[in-house]
Amino acid sequence: MLLQRTLLPLFLLGFLGAGALADSHEGTDAAEAETAIPEPLHFESDGSVRIDGKTIDYTATAGTLVMKNDDGDQIAHFGYTAYEKKGGDASKRPILFAYNGGPGSASMWLHMGILGPQRTVVEDVSFNTSGPFERVNNEFSILDRADLVMIDPVGTGFSRAVGEAKGEDFWGVDNDIESVANFIARYLSEHGRWASPKYLLGESYGGIRSGGVAYELLTKHTISLDGVILVSPYMDFIAGNNGAENDLANVNTFTTFAATAWYHEAVDDRPADLEAFLAEAETFAHEVYAPALLKGSRATGEERAEVLAGLERFTGISADYWDRANLRMDESRFAKEVLRDRRKTVGRIDSRFAGEAINHIAETFRYDPFFPAIGPAFVASFNDYYREALGVKTDRSYVTSAGLYLDWDWRHEQPGAWGTQPVSNTAVDLAYAMAQNPNMRVLVQQGYFDLATPYGATEYVIAHMDLSETVRRNLVLKHYEAGHMMYVHPESMARFKADLAAFIGG
Repeated sequence: MLLQRTLLPLFLLGFLGAGALADSHEGTDAAEAETAIPEPLHFESDGSVRIDGKTIDYTATAGTLVMKNDDGDQIAHFGYTAYEKKGGDASKRPILFAYNGGPGSASMWLHMGILGPQRTVVEDVSFNTSGPFERVNNEFSILDRADLVMIDPVGTGFSRAVGEAKGEDFWGVDNDIESVANFIARYLSEHGRWASPKYLLGESYGGIRSGGVAYELLTKHTISLDGVILVSPYMDFIAGNNGAENDLANVNTFTTFAATAWYHEAVDDRPADLEAFLAEAETFAHEVYAPALLKGSRATGEERAEVLAGLERFTGISADYWDRANLRMDESRFAKEVLRDRRKTVGRIDSRFAGEAINHIAETFRYDPFFPAIGPAFVASFNDYYREALGVKTDRSYVTSAGLYLDWDWRHEQPGAWGTQPVSNTAVDLAYAMAQNPNMRVLVQQGYFDLATPYGATEYVIAHMDLSETVRRNLVLKHYEAGHMMYVHPESMARFKADLAAFIGG
């Protein structure tokens, strides 16, 4: 990747020739235009949402908050959408800051999927690609329990670097943690919410962000949180990436392979009870599969044969294929292979979804069926809601997915570690924050059919957090029979809200 980034500018320079640099005035004008600072966005509106038979009236604010450096220079316009209950006591009413992940994903998915006052209508596991696209009153919104601030980090939504700052200044594990924590502290001051009970909710890469932000808020801003909610969290680079010659991640991903094969009836003698089947798969993964991977070529023929039999039993993929794959498979290869005989590809974000395969002899999938299945409906309904109901009138494009992970700096200055670590594990940061704030609680919400952040990896990370027995009681894990965005599944949507509401209380 570094080689590609280096060669591209050199290629363009050679193609354009010396004439491209001849007019210095043109370059100066472009630079001045690049540093010109636009006016921040600010739109207010009134609305209401019906939850559990009660109407909640609120004020909605959509816009960008100006962020400055220590010298007072503007460096970013941070996009957000806030909902505050009318007549609420700001000193006592909880406030929930929420974001998606990516890195590079805007908060649209959580906003229109489960948290906001309106939600996108989708038919679960179907391709929702035909209009009209609908949005309805969200009876599962959290606005009955807390005020809500949806955050779009720099490079997503309407958020952007301004002035002399560049997007790259914000695009890294530690840069992102710092900027989001600074936004939250600034928001509390701007809106008089310092006394409020405070919560974070992050989905996917939002897990890495939340672990770091919880620690950053406590140690840099002296802001204590009442709770952190991790939705399908990605927190440990090593534990969750099974395409990087990393045997730990192969073990952690295996139970989601088994769940997927069970759902699509790809296994022989399929039991009716999913959780019992997954308990068996977990025992196999920990007691048979993991030791064999650890031994590598030192595993005996009998041990390898036992592993191959189990791999076939729990995934429906032949022992011969697993043998040729050297007992290891990343999620893209699995998503292509598990239903190859049906010429279907399963989803990575939610493996319950299946779509028409492209290139039936390919070894990895060409697309994730989940996104084209729900993406058009979410994008259409969000833009309709944002621009029509909330009155956000601007010609700027709302960036839903920027792909910032391609340029992300994954290094992390981990508390307690010597030096900067080459990859991140902010479960360590979260454990430090929990130890120093023993009143802070953590709720983890995780789907069984999530190949992007497998539940086995989440459980591994939680089990390896260095917490005392007392503090560990503050951590609760909930599972759902759905995928990464479990709230597109009707039953899980209701359970998600019930679990979140019970956690916040009130």
